[in-house]
Amino acid sequence: MDQTTNHDNCCSPGHSPDEKVLNQIENTIVSIFSVSGMDCADEISAIQKSLNHPKVAKIYANLMTSQVTVNHDPSFEKGEIIKLINKSGVRVRETTAQLSFVAENKTRVVLVSTSGVLVTVGLLLQYMLNVSDEILFVTFLAATLAGGTLIFPKALRSIRQLSLDMNVLMTIAAIGAFFIKEYSEAAAVVFLFSLAEMLEAFSVARARKAIREVLSVVPQFANLVKGSQFEPVAIEEVIVGQEILVRVGDRVPLDGTVIAGSSYVNQAPLTGESQPVSKNEGDTVFAGTINESGNLNIKVVHGYKDTKIANVIRLIEEAQSKKAPSQIFVDQFAKIYTPIVTLVAVLVFLLPPLLFSQSWDIWFYRSLVFLVIACPCALVIATPVSVVSALTALAKGGVLVKGGVYLEALGKLRAIAVDKTGTITEGKPHVVSEKTWKGSSEDEFLKIALSLEKTSTHPLAKAIVEHCYKKNKKESAVLQFQVIQGQGVQGFIDSHSYFAGNHKLAHSLGVCSPDVESYLQSLETQAQSVMIVGHMPHDGCAGEILGIFGLADKPREGVKLAIKNLHTAGIQEVIILSGDNQRTVDSIAKIVGIDHAQGDLLPENKVSAIQSLTDKHKFVGMVGDGINDAPALALASVGIAMGAAGTDAAIETADIALMTDDLGQLAKAIAHGRKTLGIIRFNIGFALAIKAVFIVLGIIGLSNLWLAVAADMGASLLVIANSMRLLTVDEVS
Repeated sequence: MDQTTNHDNCCSPGHSPDEKVLNQIENTIVSIFSVSGMDCADEISAIQKSLNHPKVAKIYANLMTSQVTVNHDPSFEKGEIIKLINKSGVRVRETTAQLSFVAENKTRVVLVSTSGVLVTVGLLLQYMLNVSDEILFVTFLAATLAGGTLIFPKALRSIRQLSLDMNVLMTIAAIGAFFIKEYSEAAAVVFLFSLAEMLEAFSVARARKAIREVLSVVPQFANLVKGSQFEPVAIEEVIVGQEILVRVGDRVPLDGTVIAGSSYVNQAPLTGESQPVSKNEGDTVFAGTINESGNLNIKVVHGYKDTKIANVIRLIEEAQSKKAPSQIFVDQFAKIYTPIVTLVAVLVFLLPPLLFSQSWDIWFYRSLVFLVIACPCALVIATPVSVVSALTALAKGGVLVKGGVYLEALGKLRAIAVDKTGTITEGKPHVVSEKTWKGSSEDEFLKIALSLEKTSTHPLAKAIVEHCYKKNKKESAVLQFQVIQGQGVQGFIDSHSYFAGNHKLAHSLGVCSPDVESYLQSLETQAQSVMIVGHMPHDGCAGEILGIFGLADKPREGVKLAIKNLHTAGIQEVIILSGDNQRTVDSIAKIVGIDHAQGDLLPENKVSAIQSLTDKHKFVGMVGDGINDAPALALASVGIAMGAAGTDAAIETADIALMTDDLGQLAKAIAHGRKTLGIIRFNIGFALAIKAVFIVLGIIGLSNLWLAVAADMGASLLVIANSMRLLTVDEVS
């Protein structure tokens, strides 16, 4: 399925054509194609090479949205573009409907599963039943062809484009192993590689699904006001300047300005603020936020494509595209290793007979030995076995790592940024202090507070009610109950008028004194929210304060030790990035031992902060739990989501999820990532050293095919044994 729009020629991330092509195409149109099978950088490179055409000005293949955007000459028909895209190995979808990974990859799942089953059957036949070579050949050949169906065509495509990648390396390894009748080795390598490719595709598909799910935060319909009535209309049809109604409990569908009504709005889905924000006439509200306490009439200021939440989605996509998976060492090495090995093998076969009249049979045999020794089985296995072992161990401990590239990056981290609400703190206010004032009784203070706050939906009120119930207090009937918007509540209890509210309300009622001001300042310095309960002034009575609550969002249990362990694990800097006010985050940082804190941040500010940390430390992790954290999670070297408490978007966009919401697991994961990195490096170095020794022995005739196989298998077994050490996660000390 494709979409086409008119567009002047301009540059954006993606394929950059040369100036000659740009000058030839003065005006272009933009066609967008949804594709399947674009799961890694290899496919993107193949698409760009396939679309290298005089009538194409620009190409942008977005891995996260599975779309290819093409700027092209209007005379270049879309059918021709589709043929070129399909030629690269991916397929243009006829519909934009999103299928599940299994539904979209039925053939791949069946082939990889079949290959795995046949490899298992073949090994059982070989080592337990000792069947004939013919039966083993057929079994392992079928296993190799099943898994190789996903590899060999890509290898052929790379060769045609004069590029030798990992698919070519795997193909040569399989053919070489079959040539010397090591059928099981060939089949196993092909199966493992095809399985790894499928898991990578699955991870990308989950990330794509997460970005789509972010859209569900915004309602698809808005209540458009028409006179004294309202009519539900699709948000795409609402024009800037029109008036919409947002009822209590509804999400705000579009950015706008309040023109009537007042309410508390929960902005946590967007800004991460721990407390709802009072919204009155003239205040701005954002799409995706939750209206909690009163109807609001809103004048729309942004169309649905320009809302704050739409910008968050755009930031996610941009950050993901910037963080395309870097090629691991083996891939980079293969680009050099494969052509050199192939060329040297041919030279070993040809040069001695041609130049020195040596026996063709002898040097053909030695070239085969060389190819077998050069077969990169141990080299290829070095990374996946280590990674699988480490991932399994971490998963058992409640840390879900979505791939080897993230595990290796985890081992390189030098700085960690964390969101505050829901990550460092519980995300729920608690009463942390209560003080009766000037001889008032605690019983009266708590009874009045409970009675007034019992019906309120404000989080602070809920915390006070819970606190009073824990002290076995009972409420009294409240008459003439009234909400003082943005300040508190008031009502009559036993024929007396009482209030419960914030510092601003106490000021407006004139019940503040120097002593009260001093006490309130001490609470606010500790980043505590205050709730003042008292007797309303009336009929010449000046009124009085009965007592004051101090409320705060408590740090999670064990978070201080978790931060200490992060430093022990080698993290040089831990920093809070939060939408809460600076005073609050400074206080929390001091309590739990975090190095620095930045508050009052919107999603784009968090992205900038992550970029600054990356410039300073190079490898930076981001821990968060909200949609507002998703862009920063995507841009960081490693995005880490708090599992159970985190939103789907944060979890899916992140590279690692702490499934038990235990930040203490992160230090273990980092230490294990570093251990994994060390083992992988050793395995690769060991495999290359073995190759170097036996290549020399093979060329000079001191090794034969069986010794070559033994060396290769021995190296593979040693690499596997070393990797199995990663099945246990060590404690941080």
